[in-house]
Amino acid sequence: MSADELVELLQRHARPDLTTAIDGVRICAADRTVSPGSSMSGTVLAVVARGSKRLAVGDHIHEYGAGQYLVASVDIPVTGQFVDAVPGHPALGFGMTLEPAAIAELLLQAGPGELPRSPGSVRPGIVVSDAPDELLDAIVRLLRLLGRPGDRRVLVPLVKREILWRLMTGEQGDIVRQLGLADSSLAHIRRAVQWIRENYSRPFRVEEVAQLSGMSVSAFHKNFQAVTEMSPIQFQKHIRLQAARLLLASRPHDVTGVGHRVGYDNPSQFSREYRRQFGAPPSVDAARMRDGAALAPAALP
Repeated sequence: MSADELVELLQRHARPDLTTAIDGVRICAADRTVSPGSSMSGTVLAVVARGSKRLAVGDHIHEYGAGQYLVASVDIPVTGQFVDAVPGHPALGFGMTLEPAAIAELLLQAGPGELPRSPGSVRPGIVVSDAPDELLDAIVRLLRLLGRPGDRRVLVPLVKREILWRLMTGEQGDIVRQLGLADSSLAHIRRAVQWIRENYSRPFRVEEVAQLSGMSVSAFHKNFQAVTEMSPIQFQKHIRLQAARLLLASRPHDVTGVGHRVGYDNPSQFSREYRRQFGAPPSVDAARMRDGAALAPAALP
């Protein structure tokens, strides 16, 4: 597999909206280093072909560069940026959504004994590793299909399955395999994450979400922190602030109303936490978005 071909394919097929003709596959080309942008990670495989990316999750920083991949096994708030993108030599990244149903199907097909035994401990929801040649080769063959529309319907599912298999049998395979297990610890935490995302604007008791996850309070705290690198309350705060920023883009003069809508009864607390998260008070950040100078979103984890 030629690293040059991976770079060439990503450059050729990159679009401003990141989408491609293959469902669940995105390409990012960044020709300048911008201030960190916030987004949700999704459950995704992300590979850097050129440049490097820095990703903040809670208080933890993950960095990965050319020839490395990142797996996000749970949809969590992240803040990221390409750190060495320049005009004429853009940083390039590949992303593919990881579907739990497809992973579960491969687990069933493999059968017992075909895959390494997963450790009992819960792993972080975001991990970084060096990409083996077999994985990069499969990604190159998937990207080639962008230029071969007659082959895509038949071959894309096959190559995607190979990519998943390479992940499932690779260094971070235990994390990927847990995505396909309906009763894994990761699945319990993903249910909690989804519930908090859907109910972020209202107060909740940790005991309530622990019960929803089928865990004791102590086990829930431990596992939630291990996967998301945040406490449940920190996670809720990140979701609230991201929702507030989206609302402010269309309601820049209603800072107090936006803060209240996402769950802040105290305007001062909302302004303080918003500034800590995005580097400017809500009113200033809203004005920048109104003037078209908003911070760029994290295109890929």
